[in-house]
Amino acid sequence: MKITALNVYQVDLPLKEGRYNWSNGNYVEVFDSTVLEIITDEGLKGYAECCPLGSAYLPSFALGVRAGLAELSPHLIGQNPLNVGQINRTMDAALRGHPYAKAPVDIACWDLLGKATGQPLYTLLGGAAQEDVVLYRAISQEAPDIMAKKIEGYAAEGYTKFQLKVGGDANDDIDRIHATRAVLKKTDLLVADANTGWTRHEAARVVGAVSGLDVYVEQPCLTYEECVSIRRRTALPFVMDEVIDTPNTLVRGIADDAMDVINLKISKVGGLTKAKLMRDLCVAHGIPMTIEDTWGGDITTATIAHLARSTPSEFTFSATDFNSYGTVNIAEGAPKRVNGRMTAADLPGLGVTPIFDALGAPVAQYG
Repeated sequence: MKITALNVYQVDLPLKEGRYNWSNGNYVEVFDSTVLEIITDEGLKGYAECCPLGSAYLPSFALGVRAGLAELSPHLIGQNPLNVGQINRTMDAALRGHPYAKAPVDIACWDLLGKATGQPLYTLLGGAAQEDVVLYRAISQEAPDIMAKKIEGYAAEGYTKFQLKVGGDANDDIDRIHATRAVLKKTDLLVADANTGWTRHEAARVVGAVSGLDVYVEQPCLTYEECVSIRRRTALPFVMDEVIDTPNTLVRGIADDAMDVINLKISKVGGLTKAKLMRDLCVAHGIPMTIEDTWGGDITTATIAHLARSTPSEFTFSATDFNSYGTVNIAEGAPKRVNGRMTAADLPGLGVTPIFDALGAPVAQYG
């Protein structure tokens, strides 16, 4: 099998809530998502989606995905997409860094591998380890009382894990954490996610002020070293996200006892190949994961579901149904939330079919 063409689509994903706010005043109202179609000489087609969280979250941005695909595509024409290892070596040789731009190529090749072998991706990623996976809900940063009311609403929909967007003013964040924890059941989990937004002294204040609550602290500061400093000052369970972006940084974090949980974002690390490697390292070292991505719609949600379903439940801290946040459906067969959980399709590959009326015409074609 050989790659004969790559088609690139751009789609806007508006939010049901109108706006998503996180640390330091950052927000997005409409997400800019890229969908990749890889066409082969045997008639099979593979799909993937990459949707950065704006341009100020990670070293990634929507136009960068499409620019990266323009750079990579000439090197991919004629390659065997089922040789996913060689595909990744080809991309790494052609373009230094930019893992998020390589991620949709890697994922689409995994989709093709599943279709060519007649197997769902969760089987190829290690086999079904659970029937469905528990989801978390991200709570956009607003006033404490508004965030508490939103948590109550989502709890009524079946969610039991909540990621609270903090990383703003420390006094406000202390109030946000107290107000939201107060409306939850004892069995519900609350994660205070600062998204790198606090300075070290602010983070120290916050973890001290909420030390008596049942709450996880996630990525309080910008750098790995600052986060480890805060980790040493609190007994609260600790989550690392933005700074765990390669297998090497994961190994360092494990060696330093830098975290109790990580957020494993598939496009951040370069796709399913590297995400699976990091997932397996976490399982081997007893580190649970939130398995997710930066953002996305139906195709991203399906990708998350397959990796999560192939991960043992005790190491799946949570996962994400991003397609429930938006107003636009871009694929048939995508996972749907049921009582705060979702599962991956049993069909070959990702098990989704793009809705081309929603995607529109390709914005770029190669091959």
